[in-house]
Amino acid sequence: MALTLEPHQPETASQPSETLVAPVDRVPAPAPHVRRPAPPRGAVPALLIDHVTKRFIVGRKKKSVVAVDDVSIRIERGETYGVLGANGGGKSTLIRLVSTLLTIDSGRVEVFGHDIEREEMAVKRLINRVSVDAAFFKKLSPFENLIYAARLYGLDAGTARRESVAILARLGIAESRLSRPLEQMSRGMQQKVAIARALLTSPTLLLLDEPTTGLDPRSKLEVQTFIEEIRDSHDATIVLTTHDLAEADRLCDRLAILNEGRVVVEGTPEELVARVAREHGQPPTLESVFMTWTGRSLDDDTEEDDDDDD
Repeated sequence: MALTLEPHQPETASQPSETLVAPVDRVPAPAPHVRRPAPPRGAVPALLIDHVTKRFIVGRKKKSVVAVDDVSIRIERGETYGVLGANGGGKSTLIRLVSTLLTIDSGRVEVFGHDIEREEMAVKRLINRVSVDAAFFKKLSPFENLIYAARLYGLDAGTARRESVAILARLGIAESRLSRPLEQMSRGMQQKVAIARALLTSPTLLLLDEPTTGLDPRSKLEVQTFIEEIRDSHDATIVLTTHDLAEADRLCDRLAILNEGRVVVEGTPEELVARVAREHGQPPTLESVFMTWTGRSLDDDTEEDDDDDD
């Protein structure tokens, strides 16, 4: 079954129709890695994060903790931009700020020129988010969850039904399993349903917060391949947080590494590995890049962390 996604576009953008490929019944092999050319710098970026800071008050002593510290990032339309960081480094807080789930203490964020505080509803029509622990009605089936979400976004029942089946099939969930309650499904299956739910609204800015964490190898490859198809055939900008350096290298045009809430290095994967070899004499790998600029592993927790940030 073919799936056509019509993106919600900014007012000045054209609205082409793109078609994703049909479902596959085997584990997709990673495609040969070809880095896409950098998109042209537009007058209005897809996402502008300008000197953004977010603090939390934690613990019995009401300690002020800076989760995001004066972060500035510019992402052009059509980019897939990766945000890496150790647990507690601030990357999930940053995603929640962009998705309007948290308020900004200082600085500003714009999505296709729309300020997320002054034009919140316009921003919400352009974005959708997939988190590592998506919330569902667990007693309902995947199909019922998707139909409910689609109606919240104003999609008619017929369109929602057709696209729900198509997206879930592309992610390896057969139509025969769509009536099973979510609570009876594996963690991997539930995460696929979360991605399907986000894609129903055809977001122009797709925020993926560790979308493959906890998935088995087959499911991870299926999701990564689907993200590549969205990236290559759909007019969407993608922001991806991940702990998987191979995944970041495969999917992302540019990367930023957060350490204790600050951007410590930014660039394409090729630029970063060349820089770590040239300036620090380290092996030209993303692992070396991460360790050199943070001094920690991806699994380390920062001491200053809000309750659920990772």
